[in-house]
Amino acid sequence: MSIYTWNEIGVNELLADKLAANGITQPTDVQAETIPILLAGSDVSARSQTGTGKTLAYLLPLLQKLNSSSNAVQAVILAPTQELAMQIVRVAEIYGEPLNIRVQQLIGGAALKRQVEKLKLHPQLVIGTPGRIHELLKLRKLKLKDVSNVVIDEADQVFQLGSTKEVETILFGMGHDRQIAFFSATYPDQMARFEGRWMKNPVRIQITPEHRVSETVDNYFIVSDKRDKTDTARRLVRLLNPTSALLFLNDTDNISNWESKLSYEGFTVEALYGDADKQRRAATLARFREGRCQLLLATDVAARGLDIEGLPLVIQLDPAVDADHYVHRAGRTGRMGRPGTVVSIVTPQELFIMEKFRKQLGIELTERTMFRGKLLTEEELREATRSFARQETRSVERRSEVLRDRGEADVPEKRPFNGNDRQFVKATKPLKELTASQAAKPVQPGGAGLSSPQGNTKQKPAPSKAAAKVERKREGKNKGAPKWLKAKREAEKEQ
Repeated sequence: MSIYTWNEIGVNELLADKLAANGITQPTDVQAETIPILLAGSDVSARSQTGTGKTLAYLLPLLQKLNSSSNAVQAVILAPTQELAMQIVRVAEIYGEPLNIRVQQLIGGAALKRQVEKLKLHPQLVIGTPGRIHELLKLRKLKLKDVSNVVIDEADQVFQLGSTKEVETILFGMGHDRQIAFFSATYPDQMARFEGRWMKNPVRIQITPEHRVSETVDNYFIVSDKRDKTDTARRLVRLLNPTSALLFLNDTDNISNWESKLSYEGFTVEALYGDADKQRRAATLARFREGRCQLLLATDVAARGLDIEGLPLVIQLDPAVDADHYVHRAGRTGRMGRPGTVVSIVTPQELFIMEKFRKQLGIELTERTMFRGKLLTEEELREATRSFARQETRSVERRSEVLRDRGEADVPEKRPFNGNDRQFVKATKPLKELTASQAAKPVQPGGAGLSSPQGNTKQKPAPSKAAAKVERKREGKNKGAPKWLKAKREAEKEQ
C-alpha cells in the first residue's frame, strides 16, 4: 500500500466513501501512480504484477471523468476473455452507482439481439471483448464517435489472441482526441509497437518489475512421470487439502480426461475452457467462487485476469509455455498481499523449464517431495528418511525383546531391520506351535528339515530325464481335456 489517501491522488468524495465502505482505505502503489496521470488526460502504459489492483487503477479515474447526463457512449474497456470482462463489469457497476453511470457488457457468447436492445438504454461505459464490440460496430448498432477514453486490460493477451485488427477497427471508429491506457503484467514487443502507433507521448509506469511474481507466493515443483501425474495430483490435493484450487492445463483436449479422473477420486471438479458457451462458463465460475466446487481445471486463456478472492493454491498440471504465462498463472493466488502457493508437476524431461523460470523471473523455485503428509525439500527428505529408518529399527528391537522375554523364540540379540517383515515373523515363529510328535522325530541325515510322519517309508528314486519328459507331455495333454478323458488317462497311467 502507498502512503497516500484517496483524496490526495484526486479521487472524489463519493468514490472515496464507496471504497471505504468496501474496506479499501488506501490505494496500492499502481493506483497511486496511475490515477493522477489518467485524471490529467495523458496516455498510460502500466505494467504491474497481477493482484495489485490494476482494475481500480483505471476504473476510478474513468468513472470520475464520465458525464452522467449524456446519453452517448463515452468510454470503452476491452478485455481478452468473457470472464474478465464480466468481472470488470461487476466492479464498474459497484463504483458507478454513486455517480449514476450506466454500464453495459458486450461479450461474445451472449445473445446479440438482447445486447442491441440494452444499448437503447444509452450506457456511458461499455465493457466487452474485441470480437463482439467489433461485430456491433460493423452492424452500426454501436456508435463510438463520442468515446474519449479507451482502456485495454491484459493488453498483451488481447494482441496475442489475434485481436489486433479488431482493436484497430474499434480505435478508428473513435474520435481523434481519445485517451488510451494499456494495463498488463507483462510487456511483449507487440505492445511496444502498438504504443508507438496509437498513443501520444505515453507515460510508462512499471511497479516493482524485479518482482513480477508476488513475494507472498511460494513456488515449488514436483517431479513425476507423465503416467503418474494423475496420482501425484491426487496425493498433492489430499496433502495440502485446500478449500479451493485452480489447476492449469496447456491443452483443452486433456481437460475432460482430467475432469473424469479427478471426479473418480472423489473431488468436486469443474472445467473452464474457451470452447464452452457463455452460460456454462459463468455458472462454472460462480460455483467455484461460492465454494461449491473444490477444483477448477482451466486453460491460460480462460483463466486470464480472473480475481478469485482468497484462492490459496494453483497447481500447474502442465508447465507454463513461457515465463509470462507463469506470471499470469501464479497471479491467480497471493493477490493483494495475501499468501498463496504455486506447485508445478513436471516430468524429468521438463526440469530445464523450471530452471529457466527461476533465472528469468528471479524467484525461489525449489523441488519438493511428498513424504508422510509433508512437502519436503531434498535435505529435509534425507533427514526424514534417516529418522524413519531409526524408528523402524527401534521398533523391531522392541518387538524382539518382547518375544525373548516371553521365551517364545530364539531371537538374536540385535537384528537390523531389513524391510522384510514376513521373513522376520517366520524366523521368530514360536517353537511351541510344533507338535510333540514333530519335535520328537529325528532329522533326516541328508536334509535340513523335519522327517515325514511315516518315518520308515522309503523315498522313491528320482525319475530319469526321459521319464520326466514323457510325464510332462502326458500332463500337457490333459490341459483343457474333459473330465472323463482325464479319468481314462489316469487309469491307463496306473496300469
